[in-house]
Amino acid sequence: MSILNHPDYSEELQRLNYTLDYLRGYNENVEKEKSRVDKDVDYGMKHYNSDNAEQFNELVINKVLKESLNQKLKDIDKSLIKPYFARVDFLEQGTSNIQKLYIGKMSLLRNKDQETIIIDWRAPIATLYYEGRLGEASFESLEGKICGDIRLKRQYGIEQAELKEIYDIDITTNDDFLQAALGSSKDNRLKDIVSTIQAEQNKVIRADMWKPLIVQGAAGGGKTTIALHRIAYLLYNYGKNLKPKNFMIIAPNTFFLSYISEVLPDLGVENVLQTTFEDFAINIIGKKYKIMSPNDKLASFISSRDKSYYSNLIKRISTFKSSLEFKAVIDRYLEKVQEMFIPEEDFKLDTYVLLTYEEIKALFMSEYCSLPMTQRILEIKKTLVNKVKYKKAPILEEVEKKYDRKIDEVREKMDDCPERRKAIIELTEKRDAHLKKIREDSKTIVKEYISKCTTMTPMEHYKSLFSDDGLFCDLAKGIIDEELLRQVATETLAILENNIVEVEDLAPLMYIKHSIYGLDEKIEVRHVVIDEAQDYSLFQLFILKRIIGGNSFSILGDLCQGIYSYRGINNWKEAAENIFGEDNYDFLTLEQSYRTTIEIMNAANSVIKFLNNAAFQEAKPVIRHGDEVKVTIRNDMKEMCESIAENITRINKEGFKSAAIICKTLEECKKIKEHLKRLGFDIHIITGKEKEYSGGVVLIPSYLVKGLEFDVVVVANANKEQYTTKELDVKLLYIAMTRPLHRLYIYSIGEKAEMLNSI
Repeated sequence: MSILNHPDYSEELQRLNYTLDYLRGYNENVEKEKSRVDKDVDYGMKHYNSDNAEQFNELVINKVLKESLNQKLKDIDKSLIKPYFARVDFLEQGTSNIQKLYIGKMSLLRNKDQETIIIDWRAPIATLYYEGRLGEASFESLEGKICGDIRLKRQYGIEQAELKEIYDIDITTNDDFLQAALGSSKDNRLKDIVSTIQAEQNKVIRADMWKPLIVQGAAGGGKTTIALHRIAYLLYNYGKNLKPKNFMIIAPNTFFLSYISEVLPDLGVENVLQTTFEDFAINIIGKKYKIMSPNDKLASFISSRDKSYYSNLIKRISTFKSSLEFKAVIDRYLEKVQEMFIPEEDFKLDTYVLLTYEEIKALFMSEYCSLPMTQRILEIKKTLVNKVKYKKAPILEEVEKKYDRKIDEVREKMDDCPERRKAIIELTEKRDAHLKKIREDSKTIVKEYISKCTTMTPMEHYKSLFSDDGLFCDLAKGIIDEELLRQVATETLAILENNIVEVEDLAPLMYIKHSIYGLDEKIEVRHVVIDEAQDYSLFQLFILKRIIGGNSFSILGDLCQGIYSYRGINNWKEAAENIFGEDNYDFLTLEQSYRTTIEIMNAANSVIKFLNNAAFQEAKPVIRHGDEVKVTIRNDMKEMCESIAENITRINKEGFKSAAIICKTLEECKKIKEHLKRLGFDIHIITGKEKEYSGGVVLIPSYLVKGLEFDVVVVANANKEQYTTKELDVKLLYIAMTRPLHRLYIYSIGEKAEMLNSI
């Protein structure tokens, strides 16, 4: 039906024009205010006087106001293109006036009467749009639960400030508006989805900030996007107490950070800390190390097909070093370090004991035990300084009296003679020298005592853990078998001696650094979002919680995509209880897949069934149909690449913005690149070292494609040799098959993988 035929078209067009006119006027007022504040800031900077506290406070306030006005202008600028995307008519219980709520990306109130023109999508009442259905509905507000009746739910297609579509709906799933959004092409960046957030996604976004949240999300369920929208929601609702710098996103790699870079700014959020675990770890440890790429290790496992003894050994070592059992070994090591940290001697000034070793040890082991070891020493240092300060004078007085008594004895026992005078002079000189030495020693004894405390670097401690066979055996007794123990030490030392660390070494190094030295600078992060969390070890989660110092975590992942399962998470419940405690976390699921068509998702689900694990839930596709998925069999690499080249030509002609040729390994990517180059296609290979993703057609190995999505995907050479029914192969093929939005082409050189027999 044409939009012109909609019965409310004229009313809606009038409302849109009114909103746009008001926004333009509001924009002018904000620009005037910003111009005034800019002048005040410029004046304050030019005439800054550090002695004038009032001027300083005014400058700080104006700088904050300037930043706020800048953000407001950005929000208005976006809203002038698309001021809102939905409307909900709500009749609150006990009232007679229906509220017409227009929902957009910012709040807008009419100045003269504070009437709401636009409701921010993050406001509590917006839940009516995301979760409510026509009829009885409610939402939670600061005043409590508000009940009422939804009389209308409407969505708008507004492009460049023009009303293009009106959809009257009941729920937000499986409607024309969602279909239109899902049917659009994908470019090189993730986009916001505020207009199409579904009920299960909305529950994740609005979950309690202060309770750990674990989300098991299906491939294409929008985990990453929802995590970013959750940050925007939390900042909106806790903005009085929290700033963007109090939030941290931990992504799998810098390439992925580039891919998600535009979502938060589009939602009006700037300056959120976005990092990788590796970068965060190096910042905490305080020293740069060359980190062995986890992708290289995984690639070697993929190439070896888990057949070699050495490959299995490396997996076992990685599994152990990623575990809380290894943390227990380090705990035992830290106990020994603690025992030997302070010198086993009394603290004396001259011959006078100011504090016994037992008293100092009690301070170190009990009084200040909640602090890192070096910080305990700083507290003990204060105690020692105070002891010297208060005891020096009495000691000097007592020493002086001792010498004076000796001088008096000489005077009493001897008559005046040269010998007597000589003895008195000698005693006087000894007294003065002794007193001088005490005064001089009092200035340095604290420093000298403190200098005897252990001062090894975190890396030196870590190496010492492995370098002494007897020590490591003793510490690991009852935790791992002796054979593996020696191999852990040998393999780890071999890597560390080359000034290289593995990802599995970062959590223990962080733990040692934090336990002994604490943090070099204060961490301002209050909430952590971890994406692709199934690939994180329990040790990594433990150290993040310890360093951040709280339970405010949003942890999102998919066990079906756990390609680092040898060191990652295989059971959310066990992981959550180990880190946060039993029943001290919320668990939500995103079962729906919004990325792919039914045909693609059904094909992918037929693959993941080979894991035969109840914990690995099948994704439920939305009702969006596309081409059937077929496996094309070719005789050799040359034939396959010729067929792929034909598909690339077709993809480009049809206007798709992004496509990926997914190979199992990087080596295979390189081979296919050479074949395609001879056919006139020079395609870039994603190696994982890129800083950003530029879109278009790319070649990418299977283990790097997780978290990404493309309009079209070509899975190259999914034959039975490449993809066996072993867990890692099943997951890699599943991940590859769940990347496309619209089309999936699968090729096999020779007989296809057993998992694809039903396709």
